Amino acid sequence: MVCAVVKADAYGHGAVECARALEHEGATWLGVTSTDEGVRLREAGIKARILLMTGFWRGEQEAVIQHQLTPAVWQRESIEVLDSAACAAKAPDAVPVHLKVDTGMSRLGVPHDQLAKFCESLAKAKYLRVEGIFTHFASSEIVDGDSNVQQLARFEAALGVFRRHGIQPQFIHAANSSAIVALPEARYNFVRPGISLYGYYLPFLSSTGSPSELHGLDVEPVLSWKTRIIGLRELPAGASVGYGSIYTARQRARIAVLPLGYADGLNRKLSSLGRVLIRGQAAPIIGRISMDLTIVDVTSIPGTEIGEEVTILHNAEGYIDAWEHARLAETVPYETLCAISSRVPRRYL
Repeated sequence: MVCAVVKADAYGHGAVECARALEHEGATWLGVTSTDEGVRLREAGIKARILLMTGFWRGEQEAVIQHQLTPAVWQRESIEVLDSAACAAKAPDAVPVHLKVDTGMSRLGVPHDQLAKFCESLAKAKYLRVEGIFTHFASSEIVDGDSNVQQLARFEAALGVFRRHGIQPQFIHAANSSAIVALPEARYNFVRPGISLYGYYLPFLSSTGSPSELHGLDVEPVLSWKTRIIGLRELPAGASVGYGSIYTARQRARIAVLPLGYADGLNRKLSSLGRVLIRGQAAPIIGRISMDLTIVDVTSIPGTEIGEEVTILHNAEGYIDAWEHARLAETVPYETLCAISSRVPRRYL
């Protein structure tokens, strides 16, 4: 079973539209982070099962039941309030939940050494059904990492504890995008691809940090980010550009002003480092990226006009992808994509 992850507004791509496309292609499960993300999909008419991978807040249990969301649980309090809400709602069927086990990430989940006590709390819940058990890897892109072996061993031990307490889940899952490829033994019968759905992977590495020969699935980035030039001017030699005057023209130059900045998600660390494409040619970002505007040098692109299309990110070979931005900004493509703000219009083709 595949659970297509559309959390964080589908990694900046638009959760509702991506969920509709995935559902149209046959997706029966979607993964989100929170109750409000799940409710938004339901209100948009999404019928697929929705997994709340980070559970729910106290006070949201009625919405979880009303909108038929499937929450992750790992705390006794969550079990108690959800069980009480299910009882009060007189739901015709037990509410399905997925138990999260912490096998070494030390973030969320039942600690693997506290499972027996947790099972005692589960036994008291009369209106809940344990449909799934899952965990999450800390370093699934490390193809020969000891931590992955340890986490898998702990997860297998946790499954044994649950079975001894009579818990036989329908779904068992651990694999995200990287683990689907690097750890086939972690696929079980349910996987959770995320960033790979949108065309990206973290690079696979060996435990020594060197690149691995392993490659991800054959995917292509699906997002292009474009804008248009709103201003052009000639810049004399010696003139400075933008806030802080961090860039000074060494010779006469022609510059273009773009109507986007860090409020739109263009990382400020790309100031005087990044580039855009105009007519297929590189135009370097000069000066400091501001909240709403970015300046690029178009001296080497004669004939550039106001209103001309500018490519920030594009999915075709030879263009700029989220990895280029991520490397320059010392981050990962996840952040580059998720940072594209809601004020940037999305158009779906």
